[in-house]
Amino acid sequence: MGTFTGAVKGFGVTFSHMFKKTVTTQYPEKPDATAPRYHGRHILNRWPDGLEKCIGCELCAWACPADAIFVEGADNTDEERFSPGERYAANYQINYARCIFCGLCIEACPTRSLTMSNEYELARDKRTDLIFTKEQLLAPLLPGMEQPPHPMRLGDTEKDYYLGAVTNPGTSAGAETR
Repeated sequence: MGTFTGAVKGFGVTFSHMFKKTVTTQYPEKPDATAPRYHGRHILNRWPDGLEKCIGCELCAWACPADAIFVEGADNTDEERFSPGERYAANYQINYARCIFCGLCIEACPTRSLTMSNEYELARDKRTDLIFTKEQLLAPLLPGMEQPPHPMRLGDTEKDYYLGAVTNPGTSAGAETR
């Protein structure tokens, strides 16, 4: 008797779903909006003058449980400055075939250089195309930004950048505090 009532209940679920309205999403043509806090593709941010926020400290690579991030730091010189600090990321790669989108790299970043966007379309035909380089991860240059390497424009020292002592990108820290 128990198997008969179980079968009737099972068919009841099937028949109730047969007459419901079908929901179709028009994905490639009209993608659904993502939640504001969705963890998607990573972005390496820039300062308002165009210098990179990443200082090549490799903390994001150490924090990654999937070992998906590779960072190779290099020293800035007075002739070639890529970030306000002493170092910058000469080589930066994220392997999205390994990334689990946990966000631990974001929490480990001391300069808030690494953030996650809402972009979720990361499918590629080859596995090697899933390794994003620094050029692919860097935020685009906005109006008023200059392509690095160039001297610091928001202050005389890296502390001016990190402490936010300068509010106007056109002046230096010394002129701002007088």
